Amino acid sequence: MVVLFIKTTRVKDFEYIKLVESFWEDGKSKHRVLYNFGRADLLRGDKGFINVVKRLCEIAEISTTDKTDDSPFRSDCSEATFYNYGYLAYLKLWKKLCIREILECQQNGYKMEYSLSETVFLMAVQHLLEPRSKLSTYMHQNRYFHMKEIPLHHLYRALDVLSKRKEHIESELFEYNYVRLNKNVDVVFYDVTTFAFESVIADELKDFGFSKACKFNEVQIVMGMIIDADGIPVGYELFPGNTFDGKTMVRALENIKMRFGIHRVIIVADRGLNCKVNLNLIKQAGYGYIMSSKIRGMSKPMQAKVLSTEGFTVVNDNSGQEDFRYKTMEYKNEFRDENGERHSLPENLIISYSLKRAKKDQKDRERLVEKAKKMLADPEKIKASNKRGGKKYIVRQNPEEPVTWKLALERIEQDAKFDGFYGIQTSEKNMTAMDVMEAYHTLWKIEESFRIMKSTMEVRPIFHWTPHRIEGHFVVCFLAFLMERTLELILKDEKDDTVSSPGRIQEALNTMQLAAVSSHNEELFIKAKSNPLCNKIFKLLKIDLPSNINTKSELIARFKLNKEPSMIQMKLL
Repeated sequence: MVVLFIKTTRVKDFEYIKLVESFWEDGKSKHRVLYNFGRADLLRGDKGFINVVKRLCEIAEISTTDKTDDSPFRSDCSEATFYNYGYLAYLKLWKKLCIREILECQQNGYKMEYSLSETVFLMAVQHLLEPRSKLSTYMHQNRYFHMKEIPLHHLYRALDVLSKRKEHIESELFEYNYVRLNKNVDVVFYDVTTFAFESVIADELKDFGFSKACKFNEVQIVMGMIIDADGIPVGYELFPGNTFDGKTMVRALENIKMRFGIHRVIIVADRGLNCKVNLNLIKQAGYGYIMSSKIRGMSKPMQAKVLSTEGFTVVNDNSGQEDFRYKTMEYKNEFRDENGERHSLPENLIISYSLKRAKKDQKDRERLVEKAKKMLADPEKIKASNKRGGKKYIVRQNPEEPVTWKLALERIEQDAKFDGFYGIQTSEKNMTAMDVMEAYHTLWKIEESFRIMKSTMEVRPIFHWTPHRIEGHFVVCFLAFLMERTLELILKDEKDDTVSSPGRIQEALNTMQLAAVSSHNEELFIKAKSNPLCNKIFKLLKIDLPSNINTKSELIARFKLNKEPSMIQMKLL
């Protein structure tokens, strides 16, 4: 139970007035200050404050001359109920990005007695503000001001529809937010991650595979995502949990060409997707690529050219000291496909070297060598470990004799030669080395995207088990992530990156609360103190902030919640 009351505190010679919320948590009564009115002696002379109090008394039909404790307001005023109105920021983006219109079109052909858009929006905004399961979302949906109540079975049915219409939704979003706005998409970033389930039961989608979160004893699914240069998600695909990263590229290329109609684009990806087959597929599709290069796996003559000190251009930092150096080398990437046909891909190989990276590589290698030495001291650990750890520096002494192990000194020495070196290979021979490196270094945005989905938005744990429900769940998360990234970009345009992280946006919007109390059968809404970032978000999205004290009809009019009827409402009219 939540109760609001006015609290007075005395500090030295002054009395201060506060609006306080009393609530129960972990079996204990706790207090939280919602608003500091200030010093009592100053408030008595503040005309603005007096006018607010008078207006509140008028609404509650209380005489301002009535100073008795038996006033109607005191005896009839209810306990406060809190509603969030910060969600209106995402409701504005829901409409601005045409998600509402697209979902309303997608439900044509289905015998649905509810709005698909309203149902999906509830699930999406819950992921953005307070991630919960679908059941918990249903039970707590009354926390949002003036949001239509959605039955639980509508949430689950909406997931089934989203699963079937996923590709159409993506295509329409691209049409509305890129094609119609003539927004150029010439570079996209692609990466893959995994989402584990608290289960060991495999099916056509969930399966065991290499887990990027090290959850090897649980089934998982693989997700490949495409984002643009601003970090905005363009599309994604789900794959069975045992799918190798490199094999997801074919589907990604099909999406880019068929679903999004992009005819020329440069794909940026890390070395996990850099296999010769993938590179050839990209070229055959008419696209370009920028990939992290596996320079340690190249031929010895090519390695010698990479390690040569000749041809480097030095880049200094602001103090005039060397920051890094780079050089461009022509390279022919030759290979045979599974049919034995020979291919040759002309590329530029951008080699960079920095002392800072060299020190890091040295420390990483020394750490693995120490692990290898500990394994040699206890050979039983060697069999249990994988090749990714210290085992990479352990070899058998003599294959023809009983199994004995030794430190791979030659391999350690060879790896040390590459300390500080990094390679990027590209098909774009007309791009400068600096442009190539800048494009590749932007790849962190997609890695950050996965991190946001797993942390702030809590895409997992996934409380669904059938493939269709899982697929529908990820459509909801994709739409939520699209809005979150768009809001970040809007704030970034204001050159205020310090307050625009996903966590801070979530925290800020959750502080936008209205305390509803009723007296004489009339409901009043008092605005609680909110995070300063909230004002900026609402201002940029052109949403009016509420007054300190409001009636419900005033709030509905201020937030324009009765305007812009949906397409379904228009059809009914």
